[in-house]
Amino acid sequence: MSPAPEKKQDRRPPYQHAADELRRDIKQGRFKPGEQMPSVRELQERFGVANMTARSALNVLRDEGLIYTIHGRGSFVADVADGTGEFTIDYNPPAWYLAKKDKEGPDEEVEEREPGSESTGSTLIKLLADLRDEIRALSAEHQELRREVEALKKAQQPPPS
Repeated sequence: MSPAPEKKQDRRPPYQHAADELRRDIKQGRFKPGEQMPSVRELQERFGVANMTARSALNVLRDEGLIYTIHGRGSFVADVADGTGEFTIDYNPPAWYLAKKDKEGPDEEVEEREPGSESTGSTLIKLLADLRDEIRALSAEHQELRREVEALKKAQQPPPS
């Protein structure tokens, strides 16, 4: 009688294993939409991987639209679940983008293309790049407002006696 066959070893890179587990956690609701994902350091410890491996796992999830990252803040779970439990990206262009499109005039006539075609992908990439730029601008405005609030607080404090 021959011994039981050994379980085949999964040859995928470690970052894919980590991404799979994080994806499963998001889909099972362990991480809720808007909730911050664990830091890269926490992921390193959880999965026993290097810094770049943990970052690569987050990059995979970001590329899939399951999370988004705000520079200096961290990664957050995107609101991607619809009523059927399927994950879809619910994206509405920001107001500034729509206003810019109105100023530029009507779009050129666009021929119908299959979903996932090169044109659809490049449009989504442009929209995501615009969204990233908007987030960066809002973050800069937020920091400026925080500095103004701190300056006002200092101005209102009585001088030390």
